[in-house]
Amino acid sequence: MISGAALVARRLAEGLAARGHHVLVLAAGERGGRLSGPGYTTVSPASSPTGARLKVVRLPSWPNPFRVGQRAVLFPGPAMQVELRNFHPDLVHTHDPTSLGLAAILTAHNLRRPIVLTLHQLPWFVAASLPSGLSNLARPFESLLWDYYRWLARQVQRVITPSRTIAELVAARGAGRPVAISNGVELERFTPTPATPDESEQLRQRYGLHPALPVILHVGRLDMDKRADLALQAAALAVKAIPAQIVIAGDGTQRAALEQRAADWGVAPVTRFTGYLSNDLPGLYRLASVFITASEVEIQSSVALEAAASGVPVVAVQAGSMAEYVIDGRTGYLAPPRDVRALAERLIYLLQQPEHARKLGAAGRALAEQHAPALTLDAHEQLYRELLEARLV
Repeated sequence: MISGAALVARRLAEGLAARGHHVLVLAAGERGGRLSGPGYTTVSPASSPTGARLKVVRLPSWPNPFRVGQRAVLFPGPAMQVELRNFHPDLVHTHDPTSLGLAAILTAHNLRRPIVLTLHQLPWFVAASLPSGLSNLARPFESLLWDYYRWLARQVQRVITPSRTIAELVAARGAGRPVAISNGVELERFTPTPATPDESEQLRQRYGLHPALPVILHVGRLDMDKRADLALQAAALAVKAIPAQIVIAGDGTQRAALEQRAADWGVAPVTRFTGYLSNDLPGLYRLASVFITASEVEIQSSVALEAAASGVPVVAVQAGSMAEYVIDGRTGYLAPPRDVRALAERLIYLLQQPEHARKLGAAGRALAEQHAPALTLDAHEQLYRELLEARLV
């Protein structure tokens, strides 16, 4: 799955297994089929450092028509019951509020096990994804989703959000009393230190970039709710004011439209769309002079933290929890939501002041180190212990 939530769940599972816990993961597979018997597959990555302590069960799934590279699991109840009963978990932790999460919650209730729910999306994020023709349904749809979240919160023992800002917002909406635990960021992977002495040169050649011009980088899912169109428009204004080039990393339903807009705005010759990246992503962060995101739907912006960990100043919008990860004037700059000109002005300023940009990037790295993976694992272990101790009282 190509999503922030999937990557967070993977890091958590692997990290807990590395600490000696036995972890079962139930997630979407790459094909459809029956939900019992041979219809789903089990993988125990015995060759990994976690060995048999990590078991991954891949359930049959179908493509999500609204998200490139993502799949949906339908009716996972029978498989969930079989796997959890055989595994005998001490507790159940779900990162999905839909079909998989509901099946996990119902099965955990039957097993009388504590349940933890991590929220990776909020109702207004989902409403923001509605097609423009259905925009009049956004408000009632959001209201219904908040009702559902409040119901979900009553079914679990603890709700987690990745940031304090979102925890306070969820609590104010009556959806439990969440605890804030950072998703963390891979500090050893995303670092200012190049992997090889010629990393920058190699990447510029691989992606057809000018050997000397600074790079404005955007990383993320190219779907309507992430507002990559606004980030691209701001970057287009910036490169018309100061020589630079644009890299758009990621994939999504809006990619073709964004490529057309780059042509319409006259910046296609200096813009590169890379598609989804894995191995080259850390190097591209390091290659960038400045990172931009215009997304307003961030519970915890993994891309902003990755950029900060890589020593790159971030230009973002003042929305959601972004102010926790981009300290205005210290690690980057914030602009009002949907204010393309303000975003462009901040990009131009950082491109014109490379020494100042480097100082902001260094401060960003220090901020990212407060989100070390070990701290995230410590917090989860502590929460699990509290729930298990309360169960024994």
